Formats: sequence, C-alpha cells, structure tokens
Amino acid sequence: MSLTRADVEKVSLLGRLRLGDAELDTMTEQMGRIVGYIEQLGELSTDNVQPMAHAQEMHNVFADDALGASLPRDAALANAPKKDAECYRVPAVLGE
Repeated sequence: MSLTRADVEKVSLLGRLRLGDAELDTMTEQMGRIVGYIEQLGELSTDNVQPMAHAQEMHNVFADDALGASLPRDAALANAPKKDAECYRVPAVLGE
C-alpha cells in the first residue's frame, strides 16, 4: 500500500493541521516510509503467538477506594466566578 499526497492531505485535515506544499511533500515521504515498515511487520508469521491486550502483564492497577475528608464548602467555592451560600451559579440551560 503506497501513501499518496491526497492521503496525507486528508490526514492533515482530520488532524486540523495546516501544512504547506513543502511540508506535505516531506510528510508524504516520511509517512510512506512508516507504512512500508508496518507492511514489513505484516510479513512475519504469527501462527504460534498468543494474542495479547497489553505489552506487559498487568493486573488491577486501580488504587483501593478510601474514605477521606472532603473539601470544606467555602474552599470548594472560593474560586467560583458566581456562587451563592451553597452552590455554584451557572446560566440556565433549559430556560428560566
């Protein structure tokens, strides 16, 4: 699979990148080399390779939930641009 300049232009559009003509030429060449390398990897035999979801064996990486002291209301509301005695004040979304 070869990569065309039109492919790189579409990728740059999707990535919201504004590339000039020289940059498009450079990116087309560089991305073409990357795609060529990936195609080489496709030639390898993976018949006896076990599929994996992650490169390292990982188990539960989440910390245990622990009950802790909550932030005082005054501290939580300290930097709010609009507030009342208890809550943040935000504009109505669904009308008055």
